[in-house]
Amino acid sequence: MMKLRPFFALGLLALIFFATPARAATTTVSFILVNDIYLMDAVQAADGKRRGGFARLAAIVKAERAKGGHVILAHAGDTLSPSLMSGFDRGAHIITLTNAVRPDIFVPGNHEFDFGKATFLQRMGEARFPLYGANLRGPDGQPLPNFKDRSIITFDGVRIGLTGTTYDGTPLTSTPEDLRFTSTVDTTRQQAETLRREGADFVVAVSHASRAQDFEIKATRAADLILSGHDHDLLVNFDGLTGLVESTYDAHMLTIIDATIQVKESNGRREMTWWPQFRIIDTATVAPDPEVAALVDGFQKEFTKEMDVPLGTTQYELDSRNAVVRTQEAAIGNLIADAMRVSLRADIAIMNGGGIRSGAVYPAGAQLTRKDVLAELPFDNRVVTVEMSGIDVRRAIENGLSLLPNAAGRFPQVSGMTIEADATRPPGQRVLSVKVGDAPLDDAKVYKVATNDFLARGGDGYTMFSDAVRLLPDPDSPLLANEVMVYIRQQGTARERVEGRIVFK
Repeated sequence: MMKLRPFFALGLLALIFFATPARAATTTVSFILVNDIYLMDAVQAADGKRRGGFARLAAIVKAERAKGGHVILAHAGDTLSPSLMSGFDRGAHIITLTNAVRPDIFVPGNHEFDFGKATFLQRMGEARFPLYGANLRGPDGQPLPNFKDRSIITFDGVRIGLTGTTYDGTPLTSTPEDLRFTSTVDTTRQQAETLRREGADFVVAVSHASRAQDFEIKATRAADLILSGHDHDLLVNFDGLTGLVESTYDAHMLTIIDATIQVKESNGRREMTWWPQFRIIDTATVAPDPEVAALVDGFQKEFTKEMDVPLGTTQYELDSRNAVVRTQEAAIGNLIADAMRVSLRADIAIMNGGGIRSGAVYPAGAQLTRKDVLAELPFDNRVVTVEMSGIDVRRAIENGLSLLPNAAGRFPQVSGMTIEADATRPPGQRVLSVKVGDAPLDDAKVYKVATNDFLARGGDGYTMFSDAVRLLPDPDSPLLANEVMVYIRQQGTARERVEGRIVFK
C-alpha cells in the first residue's frame, strides 16, 4: 500500500482545513416604484375608468407588505407640486398622505422646490420616511438635514445598496434658490461604486432624471436596478444585466419588480446574479385603501369650500391641452398673458405654455371658477416686470419657438405683440417679424415686459430675462393666479380667442 509523503499529507490537510467553502445566499425583494404623483385622488381616464391617487397606491403597498416578504417602496420624486390644493397649502396635504404610505426611500424631484427653499425644507422636515439626495447640498456644500447619500440593508444574507439623486436641471426648472446640485449621472455612478466598495451585493439607484440621463446611468453599469421619475411615461427596460424602470404619473400604473438575487461566496469573493419579474399594476383594478381614502376625502371637502366661487364666463372655447399650449397660440394663453400685461401695465407679456397645466377644454359659455384658474396655474408663480431691449425680446421669442415642431414648455403665449415666424428655418432664425401694438419691434428700444418669476430667472432657456432689470423684487410681485382671477372677475366675460398673435408662414 502506497504511503503519503509527510509534506504531501500536510498540504492535503491544509486544503481540507483552511480552504474557504463556497457559501450561497438567496433572497427575493419586491421593489414598488411610484413617481410624479401630484393628485391626491383618482381621475377618470379616457376609457371611463378611474385611476391613480394615494388611496389606490396605499392599497397596493399594504397588500405587498402583508405578504410577509421583503418590500422596498421607492418614491422617485415630484409630488409637492403642481396640484390644485398644493397651490393653497404648498404641499402640506401631500406630505400627510405620503407619510401614510411610508416610502422606504424618497428622492426629491424638481417640483419639490416650486415653492422655494424654505417650504422645501419645512416639508422635508415633516416627512416620516427616509430622504435621499446624494447630489443635493446646502449653500455650504454640506448635506441637508435628514438627508442621506446611501445605505445598505441586508435581506437573507444579501446586502442591498440604496442611493438616491435628484434632477440636476432643477435650478433651471424650479426655485431651489441657493441649494446646490451636482451631476445626477456622475453622482449616481460614484455613489454606486462606493456602495460596492462598502460591501453591497446589489445596488439600486433611485433617481429623478431625464430619460437621456436614465440611459447614461444605465450605460455605466454602476447600478443593477435604476428606479426613475420625471418623464411621466411607463418604461420597463432590462438587457440581462441592468434594469431601468419608470412608472406612469399620478399612480395611474405602478411597476413592481420582484428581484431574485443570489450571492455566491468563495475564498472571500462574492459574486452576484439576479433576475427580475416585472408586474405592471393598472390601478383601475385596485380598490382604494379606506383609511387613506378617508384622509383624501377630508382634504377634498376642506378644499371645495373655497374653490367653487365663480369668476366669469367664457365667450369662446379655451383649450389648455399640452398639444395646444406648447405648440401654438392658444385662447387660454392669450387670456393669461393679457391678465399679466394689464395688471402690471406692461407693454407686452410672455407666458410659457408649460406653465399652463390642467389639460382641460372649457366650452364657450362655461363658468370659470377659482378652482379652474388654480388648476391651470398651480405653481404659485408671481408676475414679474422687467425692462428689456427689443433685441432681447426677439431673442426670447426665438427661444420660445426653438424646439418646434416638438411640443415644449417654453413655447410663448403672448400679449401686446404679434409674431410672424417660419418653424422650418433653423432655431434662432425663425422669427420673421414682430410688432408691439401696431409698430414694428425696435431692437434698440427698452420695453416693459411682464412674465412669470420662473422665466424671469432664466427658466426654460429664457436666459435673456435673468439679465434684465427687475422693476420689483420677486417677493413684492403679485401672484400670477390672483391676477388672472382679478382680471376675469373684472371683465365678467373672458373674450380672448385665437386671433393671429402668432402666425406661422
